[in-house]
Amino acid sequence: MTEQRNEPVRSDARQNRARIIEVARDAFAASNDASLNSIAKQAGVGPGTLYRHFPTREALIMAVYRHEVERLGAYAPELLAEHTPMESLRLWLDRLAHYGRVKHGLSDVLHALTDEALAGETYELVTGALTLLLRACEDVGAIRPDTDPDDVLLVLGFLWRISPGEEGEARAARLLDLIIDGLRFGAPASAPAPASASASASAR
Repeated sequence: MTEQRNEPVRSDARQNRARIIEVARDAFAASNDASLNSIAKQAGVGPGTLYRHFPTREALIMAVYRHEVERLGAYAPELLAEHTPMESLRLWLDRLAHYGRVKHGLSDVLHALTDEALAGETYELVTGALTLLLRACEDVGAIRPDTDPDDVLLVLGFLWRISPGEEGEARAARLLDLIIDGLRFGAPASAPAPASASASASAR
């Protein structure tokens, strides 16, 4: 009986935690000065609830960071199940761009907090997802063969330097178009057109 009474509480707590992370992700992408109280208000919880889950600002930042990286890793196979390889790659890159804006807003704190183990874990998750997408595109002849995911990720480093906001989003989209065009150059077959900006937005 006790477990049955406590289960809704645990479920509510999980939902609150997930909601706080989602709201914090968007808040930090918009401004690295977003306050914890404003995040709690947007998430529909009291400050006490937020602090029970994340006792410090740094704890919340690391939770957002881990959530985004894990979501990036899981997003690639989900996309391939519903879209063509080339569309999946572009939609994933748009998601990576959003992650880049979040990371831009948290860069100073993350630099101080992220140890080598976590950085390695992050890199492996991202490159693993990117490798899956690139190989799927190669299999249908949509991009040049033997594309190195480490090279592509190195080029994509510009996403970490683009400031948040509409102008930054537009610039990221233009630069991603250039990346896609470069990957398609020398492809054995004509690649399907990348997903539109509206489709990319709805996928997020």
